[in-house]
Amino acid sequence: MKAIIYCRVSTEKDTQDTSIDRQKEELLSLAEAHSMEVIKVIEERHSGYDVDRDGMIEALELLKDKKASVLLVQDDTRLGRGHAKIALLHEIKKFDATVFTLNEKGEPELSETDSMILSILATVEEFQRKLTNYKIKRGMQRAIENGFNPQNNLKNQEQGGGREKIEVPIEEIIKLRDKKLTFQEIAATLRGLGFDVSKATVHRRFKEHLERNHQNLDET
Repeated sequence: MKAIIYCRVSTEKDTQDTSIDRQKEELLSLAEAHSMEVIKVIEERHSGYDVDRDGMIEALELLKDKKASVLLVQDDTRLGRGHAKIALLHEIKKFDATVFTLNEKGEPELSETDSMILSILATVEEFQRKLTNYKIKRGMQRAIENGFNPQNNLKNQEQGGGREKIEVPIEEIIKLRDKKLTFQEIAATLRGLGFDVSKATVHRRFKEHLERNHQNLDET
């Protein structure tokens, strides 16, 4: 089992050096006792009430990329405090990773309130995922009903689907716009076809297209 050690103190004072060193030493011993392979030791001096800590973001990226499956901390307050702690626990759970604390020799014991909040967050996120999928499906259905055929219109089909298609197909945006689809529906349709685009990106590309056309007309 691969693990990341995360040590944090809240100030830049030199007196905190001892705390950082102690956390690291104790967590290395904890990892050894549980036969965990430590791939990274992260030390950070930052308030636990903030989520956007460079060290924590690095740890989350490693967990997301499956480089490790366990985050070792002295206790759950080292992970974060207040809403930041709940947000981080939620993210870590999404990555199928675990927080392992020295004080509890296992996962942190959450209060009933914290557990309820995590449950609510998971429910809301699942609803948002379903809503996004529904929008994609609805946009695609409407486009097809209006005569849009993705197999005939989209280029590079031999490359398959997925998120590798990063170019925004302006030709398809124009065709879908001509079929009276909204920018939101066009974005949803293109996402369903594997193009990672937002409503704002679609609108911007269409606006740029119109501006180029106007410029070409002025030059002729």
